[in-house]
Amino acid sequence: MEEYTLVVRKPCFGLPTACPSCLPVFFYLKFANVPFHLAYNLTYPDSDKIPYIESGEYVTYNNEKGGIIERLKEDHIADLDTELHSVPEWISTKAMISSWLADAIKYELWLGTDGSSAETIYYSDLPWPIGKILFLKQLHKVKQELGITKDNSAKIEEQTYKRASLAFGALSSRLEEQNFLFENRPSSLDALFLGQALITLQALPETSVLRSKLLEHENLVRYVDRLKTEFVDAGSSSSVPNYPSSAAPRRGPSNWSSKPKSKPKREKTKEEKSFKRRSKYFLVAQLVSVVLFVTLMARADDAEIELDDDEGYE
Repeated sequence: MEEYTLVVRKPCFGLPTACPSCLPVFFYLKFANVPFHLAYNLTYPDSDKIPYIESGEYVTYNNEKGGIIERLKEDHIADLDTELHSVPEWISTKAMISSWLADAIKYELWLGTDGSSAETIYYSDLPWPIGKILFLKQLHKVKQELGITKDNSAKIEEQTYKRASLAFGALSSRLEEQNFLFENRPSSLDALFLGQALITLQALPETSVLRSKLLEHENLVRYVDRLKTEFVDAGSSSSVPNYPSSAAPRRGPSNWSSKPKSKPKREKTKEEKSFKRRSKYFLVAQLVSVVLFVTLMARADDAEIELDDDEGYE
């Protein structure tokens, strides 16, 4: 069986990766018994292509339609959801995990806590000024994605935690004392929820509201602990390599494997040369973009202040 390379963001908080997009894919491959090893991309912290999977000429990125897990199904590499796609309760549970809980983790990482967990996951390997500015840029993006404004921030917060609480309650009732959420066998929903739950329990601070709501459900906590022990702790020595990589996401043969390949040397494709050239200017381009972003935001704030002053004289 062909071995794959799963490229993710770095390990932290005692997890092979604490990236909410990456960890569910890790568990999906584990559940499906797909042979793979991990590699870490530290150069592109805000790339929506990460995670991605490659093997030989095959590669699939996170930002492709449906995401990596759906592509693995379509490409007949691994499908854990056979005969579940048409089950109404499975469909509604998937929607709840993919929307309510995904939004709750995004909110908690960037807005509900002090943001230190998000900085550790995404930007701690960058020079402080660049990492901090990229963090603020992403924070602004998250607010836009969640539809948060100054007027509705309190309402969004209340709604987010309420939905998360309902979701945890529904999952707890669904799981009871089974080993998995549906038909007592792993599915993509287990991979999604397990990734979310581990990040909630291990990456978020003890003061996290979302973390406290999950801890209210003892059977969910036992479920998470058991699967972590089986699929992370037991295989940590062989599954999680201790090497970083800064290679850019690309199409073409893998350079992530720790074992040298004996394939004959070939001339680099035009696309590979383009990626290599772009990677040299990545930090410079990011710095320019964030400086422009901060400048525009500062101008917008100044405009609001002037408007408020004008209104005060009316």
